[in-house]
Amino acid sequence: MARKRFLSPFTWPVLSFLAAVAAGALLLGLPASWAEGQSISAIDACFLSTSAVCVTGLSPVDIGAVLSPFGKGVLLCLIQTGGLGVMTYTSIIFLLWRNNVPFNSREAVSQALLWGDFSIAAFLRQVLGLVFGIEAVAAMLLWLYDPVFFYPFSAVFHAVSAFCNAGFSLSTTNLALFRDDVAVNAIIAGSVILGGIGFGVLREFLGICTGGRLGAPVCRLSRYSRMVVKTSIMLIVVGWIAMFAIELCRGSVPRTAEGCFDLGITMFFHSVVARTAGFSTIDFALVSDATLLVLVALMFIGGAPGSCAGGIKVVTFRVLAGYITAQFRGDSQIALEGRGVSTENVRRSLTLFFAHTLLVVFSLFLLTLTESDILGASGTQGPSVLRLLFEEVSALGTVGLSVNLTQDLSTAGKSIIIFSMFAGRVGILSLLMAAQSLRAKKAYSMAEAQLPIG
Repeated sequence: MARKRFLSPFTWPVLSFLAAVAAGALLLGLPASWAEGQSISAIDACFLSTSAVCVTGLSPVDIGAVLSPFGKGVLLCLIQTGGLGVMTYTSIIFLLWRNNVPFNSREAVSQALLWGDFSIAAFLRQVLGLVFGIEAVAAMLLWLYDPVFFYPFSAVFHAVSAFCNAGFSLSTTNLALFRDDVAVNAIIAGSVILGGIGFGVLREFLGICTGGRLGAPVCRLSRYSRMVVKTSIMLIVVGWIAMFAIELCRGSVPRTAEGCFDLGITMFFHSVVARTAGFSTIDFALVSDATLLVLVALMFIGGAPGSCAGGIKVVTFRVLAGYITAQFRGDSQIALEGRGVSTENVRRSLTLFFAHTLLVVFSLFLLTLTESDILGASGTQGPSVLRLLFEEVSALGTVGLSVNLTQDLSTAGKSIIIFSMFAGRVGILSLLMAAQSLRAKKAYSMAEAQLPIG
């Protein structure tokens, strides 16, 4: 019975991601993965593997300089594995063997990628076609536009990293070379958006574009897809306007037409990637604290369910916003897109929000201890709380943006970030359900009592 609980549908995704992280850490720890004259410590190999599998993008080393071609290939495979999900690959293997997918794998994939029952064989074929098709188009566009920087492997690497919302770049300065380049910004941002709205929404778009011959057999977007698209657009626009206004008033750029245009491109790009991917074209250590707080809010919300993105997800955000609005109006029911929201959805949204917040606060507290050396003899000041908060939310939201802090983290600090990245990718609710499944359910309940609240 204990073995059955340990290998339940709720623990299988967690174990699969752990296995992928361990395998990646072993491969990245091999000398074959290092460039000539370079080496990677065990904690850095584990950190880099976790960041790749969890499609985060944080890195304690300069991957372009430290990793060999083999190591970069391993990193690319880990990113692709994490983007599609280990459970998807497990199901693909069963399908290739022409066996029926076990119920455990079916339920885990259903919970991870879509919101109901479906034909898993047809679903996986469509997902693979969409993913590899979008990545191939993005890689081709990047290569055709700039064959020098985006040589074939670089173009594929950045296209996969963008769609999988990883944010890894082979350049030391990430994408700073293309800060004002409209074409590269558009290709990368477009891939990030497509990877962050969820496979279910992509299937519906494909079904609409092909008249139902491919993708989902629909003629218009479902309520769920409309909610995801509208909320995603709203967050991008609000984040874009807020950061543009802050940096313009701060005087970060000349108040000329050219300066405003460049600032607009930069802020739009980071409003997109802040919710899902960790690409950057500027040094975040130089932006204002207000801009960092806007980015923290976007990273905390994240992308759509069933996507490569992390965070509490846009649907949770809409449910919470609807719940607060209903409380102010005195409504007894939350209505979104013409339908009421069930009590179970509200309960799960509140649980996820508070669990996510508590983990951020607790991890931030630990980071203030480990990075300021309070427990040591020197008692140095260490990074500011805002910089630590930015790093933690970026890790838990599997975003990958950093204020140049990742390389300077202590071993204990890196361990905290590793757990945050893993928890953010697997999902806090999934971890809670996995932990609950290991315990036997109580056969009794306590008598209830009323308490004064508020």
